[in-house]
This record gives sequence, structure tokens and C-alpha cells, in this order.
Amino acid sequence: MAARLLPLLPLLLRWARPVQGTAPPGGGWLAGSVPEEERCTVERVDASLTYSLFLQRFAFSRPVILGGVTDNSAFRALCTREKLLAAFGPLPVRLSTANTYSYRKVDVPFQEYVERLLQPQDPARLGSDTLYFFGDNNFTEWGPLFQHYVPPPFRIPGTSPAYSFGIAGSGSGVPFHWHGPGFSEVIFGRKRWFLYPPDKTPHFHPNETTLAWLQHTYPTLPPAQRPLECTLRPGEVLYFPDRWWHATLNLDTSVFISTFLG
Repeated sequence: MAARLLPLLPLLLRWARPVQGTAPPGGGWLAGSVPEEERCTVERVDASLTYSLFLQRFAFSRPVILGGVTDNSAFRALCTREKLLAAFGPLPVRLSTANTYSYRKVDVPFQEYVERLLQPQDPARLGSDTLYFFGDNNFTEWGPLFQHYVPPPFRIPGTSPAYSFGIAGSGSGVPFHWHGPGFSEVIFGRKRWFLYPPDKTPHFHPNETTLAWLQHTYPTLPPAQRPLECTLRPGEVLYFPDRWWHATLNLDTSVFISTFLG
């Protein structure tokens, strides 16, 4: 893997470094320089979407971007770098490897993660060697924060919601995987998504980062084999149905929360 990345290393390192003059995503978190793809092939809807139409058109069939369905300005105000460090700095957080299976877990103080490990993705590093803070939240310690989050108003009959909160650096992400249905909202930063339906398994290596996949595999895909894709900005929520393949790529240092329906 490292040998294949060497010819592209100067280009990828340029992508991974912050660009002078780039506007920060807010909250004290750093902006990244991973290029944003303006094309969006996931349908967008607004707050006029009713629950019955959500069930009929999207819940069991395809992803959708929900705009204006919730107001999480109060939650966002609590998720700045300064306030999260003040509230949770010395507390341990559990990091997962940023590969498809995420078997390896590492516990570190939240402040150490933010100040030392929250870096742009090294393009030469495998996903299995990249640590990522997402999920595995201690709800006794983080529960008071989550009480301020307003989840999307839609549910799948027979399921109950569970939150998964994360913060990750520019260029990081999780390669293709699937699980049950859920929602994901960006609080700070921008997050790019790639999605395939359950019957269309993507071509990827489980230990290759999403950034490497985007550089090596994505350009070789014929148009008919490309995934649905979109970039989420703060306040936007993506719904993904059960068993849909998806991979993520954080364009900035991103703060995000998912509501899994299990």
C-alpha cells in the first residue's frame, strides 16, 4: 500500500495541509484543504417532508438529505473546541481504528486526542493504523451533552435511537461498511459521503483509507459504477437505510453525531 502511495505522496500531502486563508469551519476547529465535490446525487428535502412521505419514499429504499428539520444551535454552541475541552478534557475517550472492522480500541484522555492525535489524515497510513473518535461514548459522562441534541423527527417502526458522537481530522474517514439504518448530522466542518445500495458491493480494501480510495479507485469507476455522493454541511442531516454501504471523508476537522436506529 505504501509503495503505491509514494508517487502521489506530494500531491496528497498538499491536500492534507491546511490552506492559508481557508475559512475555519467554526467553533475553534481547523478547516481542511481536501477538495469539495459540488455534485450531489442524493436527493435533498426540506422541513415540509411529512413522516408518512418519509416512510413511503425513503425509509426502506434510498438515502436522503434533510434540511431544516431540527435546530441544533444550542447543541452546536456546546461543541466548540474550547467548551468540549473544558467539560471533558481529562476524561478518557475510546478511539477506534478507521478501517471497515474497527477491531482495535485505544483509550486516551480527550484532551490528548484533541491536542495530539486530531491531525489531518496521513495519506501513507492505513485505516487499521489510524485512530478515530466515533462512537463508544461513555453515556454517563457524555449524557448531559447529548441531552441538548435535537434528533431528526422521523423513526422507523420497531426501532429505538442510540447516539454516536465523534470528532475527526481533515482527510480522515471510515471506508465502506454497512449496518442498520440511521441519521448523521454535521455540527462543525464538512463531511463527504459515498453510498451504494445493499445489492451493489463497492470495490475497496477494508484497510485502505477513504482518502486513498478516492485517489486510487474512484477515478477509475465508470459513471454507472460510481456511488451516490454528497457533502454535508453544518445543520444538514443524512438518512441512510438499512444495509446500505457507505464511506465517509471529513473535509475539515469535523464534529458530528449519528442517530442509529436499532
